[in-house]
Amino acid sequence: MDGSGKDDGDIFHRLISEKENRKLKALSEKKRAEWFGLGMFGMVGWSVTVPTFLGTIGGLWLDKHYPQSFSWTLTCLISGLAVGCLIAWNWVNKQD
Repeated sequence: MDGSGKDDGDIFHRLISEKENRKLKALSEKKRAEWFGLGMFGMVGWSVTVPTFLGTIGGLWLDKHYPQSFSWTLTCLISGLAVGCLIAWNWVNKQD
């Protein structure tokens, strides 16, 4: 520094410029983040819904063809829900 404060001004200008660039980048990525969140919400929903639905259908078929003292439908529904939750949990962990 030569006493004129030029170096301090350059550093200050660079810091402000970096902050401005980060802010502009964050604003442009906000729209993508919203769509990503909606996509993740849909993916998690389908990851839980499909195994639960398939388990329920399988349970209905088992109740019709192999009746037991317990409900196959309820058993398979809960099993499908558990599998779906594990799939969704695994998928969300991979995204992080």
